[in-house]
Amino acid sequence: MKFTLLFVFSLLFGLNSFSQQVTISGKISDEYGKPIPFASVYIKNTTRGTSANGEGEYILQLKTGNYEVEYKAVGYQQESRKTELTTGKVINIVLKTETYQLADVTVTSGGEDPAYGIIRKAIKKRKEHLNEVNAFSCEVYIKGLQKLLGAPKKILGFDVQKFARENGLDSNRRGILYLSESESKYSFKRPGDVHEEMISSKVSGSNQAFSFNRASDLEVNFYNNIQNWEGISNRPVISPIADNALFYYTYKYIGFFTGNGQTIDKIQVKPKRLYDACFQGYIYILEDSWRIYGLNLFITKKQNINFVDTLRLNEQFFPVNEKVWMPASLKFDFTAGLLGFKVGGYYISVYKDYDLSPTFTKKEFAEVWRIDRGINKKDSAFWENERPVPLTAEEKTDYKNKAVLAAKKESKSYLDSLDKVNNHFKPDKFLLSGYRHSNRYDHEYYNFDPAITAIKFNTVQGFAINYGASFSKQIDTVNNRYLFIAAKAGYGFSDKKFTGSVNSAVPLGDATLGFNAGSEISDLNNTNPVSSLVNSFYSLFERQNYEKLYQKQYVSLSLYKRISGGWQAYAGVEWADRKWLPNTSGFSFFNPGNRDYTSNNPLLPASNISLFPENQSFKITLRTTYDFSDKYETFPAGRRYLPSPYPTVGLTYTKGLKGFLGSDVDYDLVAADISKSNIKTGVLGNTSFYFAAGKFLNNSSVYYPDYKQFAGNEVLLANGGINTFLLLNYYTFSTNTEYIEGHLEQNFSGFILNKIPLLRKLKLQEIADINYLSTPALKNYTELGFGVQYLNIRLMYGTSFNSGSNIRSALRLGVSFK
Repeated sequence: MKFTLLFVFSLLFGLNSFSQQVTISGKISDEYGKPIPFASVYIKNTTRGTSANGEGEYILQLKTGNYEVEYKAVGYQQESRKTELTTGKVINIVLKTETYQLADVTVTSGGEDPAYGIIRKAIKKRKEHLNEVNAFSCEVYIKGLQKLLGAPKKILGFDVQKFARENGLDSNRRGILYLSESESKYSFKRPGDVHEEMISSKVSGSNQAFSFNRASDLEVNFYNNIQNWEGISNRPVISPIADNALFYYTYKYIGFFTGNGQTIDKIQVKPKRLYDACFQGYIYILEDSWRIYGLNLFITKKQNINFVDTLRLNEQFFPVNEKVWMPASLKFDFTAGLLGFKVGGYYISVYKDYDLSPTFTKKEFAEVWRIDRGINKKDSAFWENERPVPLTAEEKTDYKNKAVLAAKKESKSYLDSLDKVNNHFKPDKFLLSGYRHSNRYDHEYYNFDPAITAIKFNTVQGFAINYGASFSKQIDTVNNRYLFIAAKAGYGFSDKKFTGSVNSAVPLGDATLGFNAGSEISDLNNTNPVSSLVNSFYSLFERQNYEKLYQKQYVSLSLYKRISGGWQAYAGVEWADRKWLPNTSGFSFFNPGNRDYTSNNPLLPASNISLFPENQSFKITLRTTYDFSDKYETFPAGRRYLPSPYPTVGLTYTKGLKGFLGSDVDYDLVAADISKSNIKTGVLGNTSFYFAAGKFLNNSSVYYPDYKQFAGNEVLLANGGINTFLLLNYYTFSTNTEYIEGHLEQNFSGFILNKIPLLRKLKLQEIADINYLSTPALKNYTELGFGVQYLNIRLMYGTSFNSGSNIRSALRLGVSFK
């Protein structure tokens, strides 16, 4: 019995010792006593480590035992300490500035720098290192910080001083704007499958928000030829060891140093042409294996990046086993300035506990990103124990001060007071941008359209008013779904007709039910290719009435549902009474060229003959699409499906049912389409396309509103979208037989214009378009368009021809919504 008790006691004591956590902490400085920010700290022969904070302070939680701790930072000599941990220890480290030796290298007869030979070996091994790990999982800690470094007191009527005071900034409008931390479990499987699950999240100043931190967003891999940083750069940035890197970069050998018996070469990289999409800085190559040991690179405005002035990247690697090195830490920091505002900040990710032989389920990678409820509710004790990068004094103060603000901002009294201020009615705002009445606490919102956009002119109604308002309320907090109801009322002062309609969308489980009813003056082309505002301008100032209209009194029901993954379906039914309308007004402010308005019959513009008799229509529309992908993200508010890397295929069937509820129509239209936007084509930008074909299997009784319509354009201001034409007539080429339609666009993302001085500062993107349409009445209509785009505004020059005959050429200015 004594032996048994002694054994049990010893076992319990051993288990307690095994599970006991102790702490190594300290400060990492250089030989002059200055802190080395974000230095790497990791345990030799393991994948457990951390990073120092911005003040050089580090902390690492370990079980009791014997360890060898390694400390390193790019540009400094690596240090290691052997230690026996039984209790917490403070180990301060001094890293000496790295001294580089010049290798005994042979300079070629052409005087080539020895760096080129090293880079060629790294390029030769690039694919091997890119593909050496088929799958892995790890844990990632990410911290994000954004600071306001300077700002004016007021700008464009906005009180910056008040904003700063309400958001915890100092009296000089400086301080932390955003501070967050997160921990994630990150999994990867070749060729590009990712699953990431956020384990914990903390955002300064909010008890409800989740951080924006994602390991997949911060992931970079310089073994890939290019880095696609959408938003930051319009163009992909070339890796210093890309297959074609020697065309883009110059290299300079700085020297070598040794660490753990290995030789590391330091090489300076610069763009050959200052404005190419290339990095500057230093790359460290490990000899013999010729892999990347570390990176310290940056890009600036000269590379035509967006939003920021300079973006710096520092990445350090460590060996996971004898053959594989993986990222230990990755840090981005940035500075930006605009209109007197100066902003800076960083994101740092620290990786640990790599598993290079993970076991994954077949469906695991369908879910790319997951955030569960409650992960943002972890208390300060949890973070003190789990946080691998210590907080700086400034960050501790920010968390403390903003905790008070968070409680205040999430209270009903605060939300009500905020609504009271923002709900104040202002006539000028109502005129130009509308009015919004919010009840944030109950998630109810009333929206009223801008008064100025309700006024329009067309030759059918004359001056008219068509005013709308809407109501929305969150009725499903789990999936973040809203009840939506909108209504419009209108009156034409020339035709003296009243109109009115109501539209609604009601969530039904994971489906959406739509209901619409009313009386409208509608465009004969159901793609609505010309807006009422543009038509009003051309009518009143140019005496050109492009918009052709008819009256529709209708009731419709629709149901939309995602069947599974990338498979979606839509069903709709509509009954309508349709009536052609004549012009009733010939008014205009000006009449250049002594023009006459055309009739409201687009097929007989000189005659006021009715386009079609009054008729009733009952039609059923079925549509399904599939994008060959089931990737999605899961949030506490519900699931969001991701854009597919593959084309989307669609199939539509519309049946006009004769005799039902007095319906006069009798037709069957079948159509198929395939489309994809923004296909990456490397340094040449991206490609988008849309192809469609359709046929009326039966057209026994078809009226003009039932025809297949196309998104044409006849004015300077063009609509955006991949399936639109630059020069096609709005109405005359609609068909009730069959059609083939195609659109192809290449956005070169500044590949050409960025090489031209002065123009490169505009950050213009070159666009090339080809549009095609063929119907029995219009054979092989083709458009070629060339132009430039700035942000979403584009200017295009298009030429169209039909069977070899030039039709027209013109400039087009529009907005791209892709």
